[in-house]
Amino acid sequence: MTALLETRGVWQRFGGLVANSDVSISVGRGEIVGLIGPNGAGKSTLFNLIAGVLPPTQGSILFDGEDVTQMPAAQRCQRGVGRTFQVVKSFETMTVIDNVIVGALVRNTVMREARRKAHEVLEFTGLAARADVLASDLVPAEKRRLEVARALATEPKLLLLDEVLTGLTPTEAQTGVALVRKVRDTGITVLMVEHVMEIVMPLVDRAIVLDLGKVLVEGKPADVVRDPKVIKAYLGDRHAVGA
Repeated sequence: MTALLETRGVWQRFGGLVANSDVSISVGRGEIVGLIGPNGAGKSTLFNLIAGVLPPTQGSILFDGEDVTQMPAAQRCQRGVGRTFQVVKSFETMTVIDNVIVGALVRNTVMREARRKAHEVLEFTGLAARADVLASDLVPAEKRRLEVARALATEPKLLLLDEVLTGLTPTEAQTGVALVRKVRDTGITVLMVEHVMEIVMPLVDRAIVLDLGKVLVEGKPADVVRDPKVIKAYLGDRHAVGA
């Protein structure tokens, strides 16, 4: 499987704080990869480096065969990196459809085309019935889905999902899982940061565990949840039973 995304020896320092330490990961085309770890493990920082919010202090990032280390976020989005945010960033005073049109305009400069794309994405994400509702009137689960819809409207090759299943009821979370699978079925590669192990482990093809800014373990979910280092660092003994 060829890598769509690679980070090579990536470091991120903020003054004396090391947020990411020599992180080398790869994500293959068509994979769903889970990036997990305790709070403060460096997951969100790594996401920001991959998305182009800031360049790494050291190391390089390759996307689709191209070195994008110094490329700003808008350019990476043009290349096919889409993302959601941990703290939902919808445009509250705009309608759902207009929020998604903002994403669609990355690829479609003609408004009619952008609107058509936005409608298509709303159908796909199950938000079509809410198209004309203000984003501020959505319930939390719908706002999470709107984040995904706006990112999908940019027509990404790689979708970065930042805790998109966190804070949902079990039913909402299962709907979210089904949507992530559907996204992958369209050929989009998914890298997701998630805390809810019970939900994310059956969903991902591979899990990468970060701890204290370093890659602790990576592998198949069933192997990762049984790894003593992971149990000690994060998961707690209850996850090790019958995993």
